[in-house]
Amino acid sequence: MKTIKYLFPGILFGFVLTKAEVVSWFRIQEMFRFQDIHMYGVIGSAVLIGMISIQLIKYFKLRDKDGNEIQIAPKDSSQVKRYLIGGTLFGFGWALTGACPGPLFALLGSGITVYLVPIFAALAGTYTYGALMSKLPH
Repeated sequence: MKTIKYLFPGILFGFVLTKAEVVSWFRIQEMFRFQDIHMYGVIGSAVLIGMISIQLIKYFKLRDKDGNEIQIAPKDSSQVKRYLIGGTLFGFGWALTGACPGPLFALLGSGITVYLVPIFAALAGTYTYGALMSKLPH
């Protein structure tokens, strides 16, 4: 019941993504083929908003709902190889399915039932990672 308050914003976010064509397979393929700037504009806007938001969190020393100061841990530069491999795998999956993991449920909700396959694959991959996490180098 604690998470039910996130249901409406999640549905609204999915609706906005769908209407903005951010979840469109065709838009994503255009991006990966460098044929259209639409997705680059959306991603660039998200990065800019994220940068501004982080600076505001730091400047105003904002706190979470429990009153703890929000802290953003610095990235470990020795982990570059890990980030490159993970980012490459993520990009391949994104290019092959035509969707990043976030909008998969919005696509399913809009009636594109073939996205049950990548949803199942994402859940299986997440489960596998959780099961093997203690054996993997971190």
